[in-house]
Amino acid sequence: MGVSEKTLLLLFLCVFLGDISLCFSSKLYVVYMGSKDGDEHPDEILRQNHQMLTAIHKGSVEQAKTSHVYSYRHGFKGFAAKLTEAQASEISKMPGVVSVFPNTKRSLHTTHSWDFMGLSDDETMEIPGFSTKNQVNVIIGFIDTGIWPESPSFSDTNMPPVPAGWKGQCQSGEAFNASICNRKIIGAKYYMSGYEAEEENGKTMLYKSARDSSGHGSHTASTAAGRYIANMNYKGLANGGARGGAPMARIAVYKTCWSSGCYDVDLLAAFDDAIRDGVHVISLSLGPDAPQGDYFNDAISVGSFHAVSRGILVVASVGNEGSTGSATNLAPWVITVAASSTDRDFTSDIVLGNGVRLKGESLSLSQMNTSTRIIPASEAYAGYFTPYQSSYCLDSSLNRTKAKGKVLVCLHAGSSSESKMEKSIIVKEAGGVGMILIDEADKGVAIPFVIPAATVGKRIGNKILAYINNTRLPMARILSAKTVLGAQPAPRVAAFSSRGPNSLTPEILKPDIAAPGLNILAAWSPAASTKLNFNILSGTSMACPHITGVVALLKAVHPSWSPSAIKSAIMTTGRIKAFT
Repeated sequence: MGVSEKTLLLLFLCVFLGDISLCFSSKLYVVYMGSKDGDEHPDEILRQNHQMLTAIHKGSVEQAKTSHVYSYRHGFKGFAAKLTEAQASEISKMPGVVSVFPNTKRSLHTTHSWDFMGLSDDETMEIPGFSTKNQVNVIIGFIDTGIWPESPSFSDTNMPPVPAGWKGQCQSGEAFNASICNRKIIGAKYYMSGYEAEEENGKTMLYKSARDSSGHGSHTASTAAGRYIANMNYKGLANGGARGGAPMARIAVYKTCWSSGCYDVDLLAAFDDAIRDGVHVISLSLGPDAPQGDYFNDAISVGSFHAVSRGILVVASVGNEGSTGSATNLAPWVITVAASSTDRDFTSDIVLGNGVRLKGESLSLSQMNTSTRIIPASEAYAGYFTPYQSSYCLDSSLNRTKAKGKVLVCLHAGSSSESKMEKSIIVKEAGGVGMILIDEADKGVAIPFVIPAATVGKRIGNKILAYINNTRLPMARILSAKTVLGAQPAPRVAAFSSRGPNSLTPEILKPDIAAPGLNILAAWSPAASTKLNFNILSGTSMACPHITGVVALLKAVHPSWSPSAIKSAIMTTGRIKAFT
């Protein structure tokens, strides 16, 4: 029975029983019941769940079954159900219940990087003194937005048969047949009950299947385990051969994240299945908002605990809030990954009228053929907007007469890369021919602007503003983006990467390790708005799969090592300089 059918049935029961207020006050909760005993049959756990729900629904078996959404019965015990606050409180006091918490939304922590980390571009590369050929028996589970299986990064050419111990399945769905899985993508499932219970009715869901409509899941999976691509590039930038860290490892997809985020009950269902299916590594480029809740009320902490207790190593991103104490995914049994830079930048030259040439970050391939007037966006304020508001190039804040044919200098104070690109659209619609964006946080993220444009930090931004303020007719020209290798200093921790100290357990340092997460090129979903096969993204989401790939290689070389041993090996051999 689908969630919408369950909702209608529950509403009917409420009308029939004359208790409308009870129904409309119910919410989706996780009831966590700890570890599963070895001899407990999954069907017995399901029966126990229904008994508990029947008890709080005053003996109504029908209401109990209607309120039930998921049972967790493979890697750990528990269930998800629609409950009122009073029912949640009542069930939390029942024997065997560890915690009860609401279905909270988590966010995505939205190549040359492997060369920078010291791995060759050969799929069959060997670590001196060891063999990594066993990576074909290592299975990585990605809990993310799904996958675009037709990408060449996920080809199964020359891969051996699926490992004999694999228990997973390839679930059919919209634009995704079970036959799409191959010897590379060996499993694919999707989870949407938690999402549908919380989001507005009728909200568009593209691809009710494991197919990736956003690109995030394909990007992370190919970073960790993508096959070698001889000519990977983003519109000609970063051209060259590229592959994931463990290109012969297997991929299992658990799609839990949709357009607005990932919900706890779906995440726990994915963990439960991944543990049963037989994955060796789980990668999560997502997490809660800071500050994180305690471990017993955090789905990722709970799911990862039971995975690690069964020898499955879990790697997660630390978050993109960038401030002190903003680190998330704090569980000590998880490898928590921060984002760092590589020695590759994507830059656009800004040529001022006085001949000074400055560099900014950009992925825009368009350029200005001649110099033109440059003004602060505050001078182009429109309507009821103040000059200060217009300086941030807000929607409708620019006067077309004042902005037409000019380069505008805009300010940016937020963290969203989408809002940076949106500013270039606003400048273009106002008639501007170029934009220089002063990023007050100086995050160094390259953006695919729609007009000739570049992002600069405050230091360079102040130089540009000083030139404008001290010149009668200031002029500027912005050139197209180019790839620059050998950028220094590298690596450096990205400004957006969340930082410690650990807000839950200060005695345990988090994050554990840093990996490349700035301007990373990897596979993409052409169903996303950009219509690309490969894309450049930044975030701790991109750093996490770099460590996932390293974990897979270590698992291939040392299959008997525990999660703690692998985590220790990575942390104690990490370096603050590039591997050359």
